[in-house]
Amino acid sequence: MLESILLNYQDEELLKADGFDDAIIGIDESSMRLIYSVSKCIEILSKDMSTEDAIEYFDFNVGSAFVGEKTPIWCYDIF
Repeated sequence: MLESILLNYQDEELLKADGFDDAIIGIDESSMRLIYSVSKCIEILSKDMSTEDAIEYFDFNVGSAFVGEKTPIWCYDIF
């Protein structure tokens, strides 16, 4: 997905979340922000920790981080 987005939006400055390229599910064209699947992010984090720890880590260190107007969009698809 990321390769396709980068190819189609070569002139745009996109902000990526480190380590979560496989969790990208799309782009919001109105704000030019990447959209990530939270369930896929949890899955990625769960490779190195328990699912419970992965959820907690995501909530406090990734999903709640604001890094400017290009902060990624988190699609909460796990509930």
